[in-house]
Amino acid sequence: MSADSIVIRHCHGLDELRACVALQKEVWNFSDAELVPLRMFVVAEKVGGQVMGAFDGTEMVGFALSLPGTRSGHVYLHSHMLAVRKEHRNAGLGRRLKLLQREDALARGINLIEWTFDPLEIKNAYLNIEKLGAIARRYNINQYGITSSPLQGGLPSDRLIAEWWLKSKRVETLLRTEKKPAFKTDVAVEVPAQIYEWKAMAQTRNQAKQVQERNREEFLNAFAKGLAVLGYHRDAAGNGKFLLGRWGEDWSYAS
Repeated sequence: MSADSIVIRHCHGLDELRACVALQKEVWNFSDAELVPLRMFVVAEKVGGQVMGAFDGTEMVGFALSLPGTRSGHVYLHSHMLAVRKEHRNAGLGRRLKLLQREDALARGINLIEWTFDPLEIKNAYLNIEKLGAIARRYNINQYGITSSPLQGGLPSDRLIAEWWLKSKRVETLLRTEKKPAFKTDVAVEVPAQIYEWKAMAQTRNQAKQVQERNREEFLNAFAKGLAVLGYHRDAAGNGKFLLGRWGEDWSYAS
C-alpha cells in the first residue's frame, strides 16, 4: 500500500486507543512506568484534545496525541506525542497527521498548537521548522528527567518548544507556496550528523553531552536577546543547523 493510500483520521473506540498505546511502546521503548496510559488517551478524546491515527488498512501505523491548555486566557493545544512506525517513516505521514491537527484546531477557533522536541533530533527539527513552519523561542532543561527511552541515550531530556501559529503569515505562506518568508540569520546552532552514533554508545556519549551543553547555552543566550528559531538547514552529510533571527510577526500568548 502506498503512503498516499494510508488514511489519516480521528481515532474512535477503545481498541484504536489501545493501538496508540502499543505503538507508543514500539516507537520509544519506554518502561511501563513512563508510558502514557490508555486512560490518558481516553481523557484527551473527551476533554477537547486530539487523538488521530494513520491507518494502513486496519493496521495503525502512526498516531498523534494532543491535550488542551490555556495561557493568559487563551486556549491552545499541546501536541504531546506523534509516532510513526519505523517502516512507514520518511513518507510524509508525520506532516499529514500535523496538518489534520491544524485543520481540526482551526475549525474550533484555536490558533496555536505547541509541542516539545529534542534539539538533537535532526530529522524532527527539520520537519517542525521547515515543513510545518513552527518557530521556537523557549528552551526547557531536562524537561522529563532522564528517561528510559534508548533514543535519549541517557542524556538530560532538554527540549525546544515548537510554537505553530496556525494563521500566521509564516505558516500560511509555507503551506500555500512551500516557501517561508525571508529572514536575516543572526545566530546559527549546529548539530553534527554523528550525534545519533555518539548517543547510542557509552564510550562516545560524552561527546553528545558536550554538544547538548554547548547548544543549550547558545539557545538560552539567543532567546534572552529576543531571537527565535526561524529556519533549519541540513547539508549533504546530514548535519543540521538551526537558524535564528527576529520574527516579524507578533503572535504571542505571553505566560
